[in-house]
Amino acid sequence: MTQVSFYLFEKSTEPQAHSACRLARKILKQAAKLWWYCPDAALQTVLDDTLWGFDDTSFIPHGIHDTDGQVCISATLPTEGAWIVFNFSSTAISIQDTFQHIIEIIENKEQTKIIGREKFKHYRQLGISPRTFKL
Repeated sequence: MTQVSFYLFEKSTEPQAHSACRLARKILKQAAKLWWYCPDAALQTVLDDTLWGFDDTSFIPHGIHDTDGQVCISATLPTEGAWIVFNFSSTAISIQDTFQHIIEIIENKEQTKIIGREKFKHYRQLGISPRTFKL
């Protein structure tokens, strides 16, 4: 069954894109492939730009709608392969066999926390017990 993890950045004022890059760098040490699901084109550009300039000493291969890199930023969900999916949409996503893991990054903003609570409830209704990491 697909795992779901919530990363709550309770004490950080860091933007979601930076938090995602830090987490991606850590996960990619385990030879994983990440799918950043992001229906918002403007946010896709922010994520792309942040990945390019996030770390001066290394590069994370990525691209918008590029499934060959370690990170694919896309407005659609993957239909094949085994992906760790970062959900940048405002709603929970449906579980699919192509997802190893779904990651929800919750910023330290009240509106984001409200959306996060709704997503958490949705996954629980699907019979999933999401893990929570407070950072």
